[in-house]
Amino acid sequence: MKLPADVRLLLERRFASRHRDWLCNAAPVEAWPLRISLGIPTEPAALQRVDAVRGWAAAWRNWQGEGVVEWSERRWRVLGTQQLPQYLVLDGPLQVAAWIGQQERWLRAQERHMTLTQRWPQLVGRLGGLFDVLADYPAADFAHLASVIEWLEAHPASALYPRQMPLAGMDTKWLEARRPVLHALLSHLLAADAGDFFSLSGLRRPPVLIRLRILDPSLRTLLRGVSDITAPVDEIAAMNLPAASVLVVENLQSGLALPDLTGSVAIIGLGYGVDVLGRIPWLQDLPARYWGDIDTHGFAILSRARAYLPQLTSMLMDSATMLAFSPLWSSEASQNGAAALALLTSEEQAVYRALKDNAWGQNVRLEQERIAWPAVLEALQPVT
Repeated sequence: MKLPADVRLLLERRFASRHRDWLCNAAPVEAWPLRISLGIPTEPAALQRVDAVRGWAAAWRNWQGEGVVEWSERRWRVLGTQQLPQYLVLDGPLQVAAWIGQQERWLRAQERHMTLTQRWPQLVGRLGGLFDVLADYPAADFAHLASVIEWLEAHPASALYPRQMPLAGMDTKWLEARRPVLHALLSHLLAADAGDFFSLSGLRRPPVLIRLRILDPSLRTLLRGVSDITAPVDEIAAMNLPAASVLVVENLQSGLALPDLTGSVAIIGLGYGVDVLGRIPWLQDLPARYWGDIDTHGFAILSRARAYLPQLTSMLMDSATMLAFSPLWSSEASQNGAAALALLTSEEQAVYRALKDNAWGQNVRLEQERIAWPAVLEALQPVT
């Protein structure tokens, strides 16, 4: 016997799994009206729970809400003739949404779906995956989203930087936060399965910048004394510096604090963007070390960087360093999700596994800035 609360849970699950398909009438098409069996018991079952059956029938008799309850007559030998609720009948998604408190979201998504598909018929049947955008974006954001798509459609090869688009309210932060949504809409609009946002939009891709520190005084003389450079990766690649080694440092301030080191350069502050290392030819054969936080993300970055610089070794990312500075541990808000990282050494993998298993405490980490500077200078000595 399903009470109204049971039906609500059932409809919440149904809505969660099907609302995107309902929005764009995608297959498998729902057979409306939706008829939900309320679970009339047999007479033997009812005899064992007479009070529960009465309460169940009363709940539906007193129920007021979306849909229609269909009743059925049962002529039982002991309990006599009974009118019992057999089905709840719902006409469509709006009634399902109303049952579970999603009516406003459904109506807003439906209205915006209609707005977009009327303007761009090629979007019909393609917007189910954007239900949350259609349902939840503030009105100004949705209007701006539509105006950006309209402008990009009218100027398919503008070669402008995003900020140059002549649209009110356009700024880099707004675009970056909504770029995945714009990419999805453009992909559907152009029926293009391949291509990133910039190739589909015709906008100019902002250059990828690298922060490079020249740690060797003699190398700085080649650059008229310049020691700190931020430039597009292609320009860094073209420098072809005669360096003897490279140090890749995860965090900016740790990289800025590095002392002079004979023959060395440092690339700092890339975070997960270490794929750019593969675009700098003069780094490929240099001895290279990576220094990052002792946390799961630091090791994930190391593993990723090693795909581009296979010779990369790690520095100050071992268990001895971790334990030596235990009073300075902090915690990761969320750990990297990988169970193992393919390009770590066995020693690095053991530290990563200990972090994942909380062997030293819940989500503990040691940020590289917390390591005492004399220990850093000692670790740097082999590079000099």
